[in-house]
Amino acid sequence: MKRKYQIIIALLAIVFISSCSKFLDVKPKDSILPEEYFETEEQLNKALIGVYDVLGNSALYGNYMHGRMGLDADEGFQRSSTLVTGPITYDVETADLTVKNFWAALYDGINRANFLLENIHRSQMDETKRNEVKGQVLFLRGYYYFLLVSNFGDVPLITAASKSVGNTQIARTPSKQVYEQIEKDMLAAEPLVKSAPEVGFGGKISKSAVWGILAKVYLYWAGYPLRDQTKYEQARKWSSMVITSGGHALNPSYQQIFINYAQDKYDIKESIWEVEFWGNDAEAYTESGRVGSVLGIANSTDDPVVGRVLGYINTTATLYRRYEDTDLRRDWTIGPFRYSGTPPAKINYSATQIYQRNVGKWRREYEVVSPKSIISTPQNYPLLRYSDVLLMYAEAETEVSGAPTTAAYKAVNEVRRRGYGKDVNTPDATIDFSGMGKASFLSALQDERSRELAFESIRKGDLVRWGLLVNKMKTVEADFGKDIVPDNLKHGAKTFKSASARDVVFPIPAYEMSLNRLLVQNYGW
Repeated sequence: MKRKYQIIIALLAIVFISSCSKFLDVKPKDSILPEEYFETEEQLNKALIGVYDVLGNSALYGNYMHGRMGLDADEGFQRSSTLVTGPITYDVETADLTVKNFWAALYDGINRANFLLENIHRSQMDETKRNEVKGQVLFLRGYYYFLLVSNFGDVPLITAASKSVGNTQIARTPSKQVYEQIEKDMLAAEPLVKSAPEVGFGGKISKSAVWGILAKVYLYWAGYPLRDQTKYEQARKWSSMVITSGGHALNPSYQQIFINYAQDKYDIKESIWEVEFWGNDAEAYTESGRVGSVLGIANSTDDPVVGRVLGYINTTATLYRRYEDTDLRRDWTIGPFRYSGTPPAKINYSATQIYQRNVGKWRREYEVVSPKSIISTPQNYPLLRYSDVLLMYAEAETEVSGAPTTAAYKAVNEVRRRGYGKDVNTPDATIDFSGMGKASFLSALQDERSRELAFESIRKGDLVRWGLLVNKMKTVEADFGKDIVPDNLKHGAKTFKSASARDVVFPIPAYEMSLNRLLVQNYGW
């Protein structure tokens, strides 16, 4: 990847970060040469902030990854009365800026991590604190590579900081080797970082975050395209580590999870790792995102309570029908009303108005930052929730055991009971899964992951690793054909009609191909 900056500029990009969360609260200072930097604990922590900061980049969780990247797959589509192109409609070109910026942001994060790791020895500080920083950086580098390999397939594997703008000729590394590097980084990070109770909030890497993301990495490794089924055992091991740690539990209220994200309230028991956002773009040192704006219940007025909401993403009838009427998650995940008038009033949808509904999970009315920005929001975004860990464990346990076990049923049924507003530890025959074979249990579990984790940038990756992406997208296309869909939303069907075998990954950006002659394009582009 071509770097348009010399190493001092890379350092400035690391140090001069504007952010306002409890962990990321620093202000920029005068410039300094890299060989003079990393001398103190304070300087090292500022560089660490730079590695974290990439998560909130607009090309990642700051905007694109919740909507424009098409990661919701069969759960949602862009609300538009005209034809739209790009990843969100599975009609993407190699020159697409969304994909280009996604790739560039991830390699920027990797380069920041590499630069810090090469200089971490310079700081005069307690060795335990130095190692904690090192653990976080190793984990983040592994996570950025995980996003790359799961979205592009084979990618250049770079573990040294860029020293020259001419260092662009780097071939793609086979996915297996990339996964091995991710594994190496995360395993090395695990003993160095603090436990979740010690950290106390979800914006900073903890042991539980490492355990849970490792479980996810191994599930992807076990699925398409590598299909190394020996990795299910590792997925079971690391998800079990989270469960048996005693530090985590489901929040009794599903909707409260997302109200907490809107109000900057941390629930480390449920929300193990999250991207932190704060501010309304009116302050000097804030970092806001688009959670609740792009993904939210549309409102065209600048109301001080509801806020302006773009509401680009509508939900599919396929997702809506995945829920039972008594599942409380449905009418929180899928907005059951629209806003109308000034001040905006809630107008409930009729039973047949399914495609008109926006994503309802992220609601600006609960935000505490005032005044509300027109577009930007302070809502945090989950990267790992405890319910995700329980469902991953149930899947890995079943794959390893060859059939659903008591432990697998227990894990998934806790999630289901919470979804219906029941006590998670009290069996309920009307809700609980039971008496299933392996295939039927895994199929039911796949639907349960969608019901629980919809619009959290997870669904497409799940469908790809299960080998189900195209089939599920064509199911939604068929639904569009037989349902009553308003004329101004019928273009949404394009997303599901366009999906094909090539869409299991994105194209390698044309810009990168023009710089690096060793890159080979993905199939279908």
